[in-house]
Amino acid sequence: MDNQQILTQLTTILEQRKGQNADTSYVASLYDKGLDAILKKIGEEATETVMAAKDVAHGAGKEKLVYEVADLWFHSLVLLADQGLSADDVLTELAARFGVSGHDEKAARK
Repeated sequence: MDNQQILTQLTTILEQRKGQNADTSYVASLYDKGLDAILKKIGEEATETVMAAKDVAHGAGKEKLVYEVADLWFHSLVLLADQGLSADDVLTELAARFGVSGHDEKAARK
């Protein structure tokens, strides 16, 4: 399975979990708990990602960082789905930024 197929399949699964009984899946339980629970989980995963990056910088295996980033991405995708968005929306935004200086893009936001 290629990377795009993984995102597509994951998006489908996240949509299917909406409205399911919270006891049937982890994602359904996050949706059931609401936005604040999803945001809290993203905060936890972001912190774990930062700590893993520090560990890797001090000699730990890089797989630890990859594992934590995967958790962060997953929970970010849950947030997007909860808000009626998907990975495609983020990919479209990233594509629009190609050829635009990061400094110019940031200055345009002001």
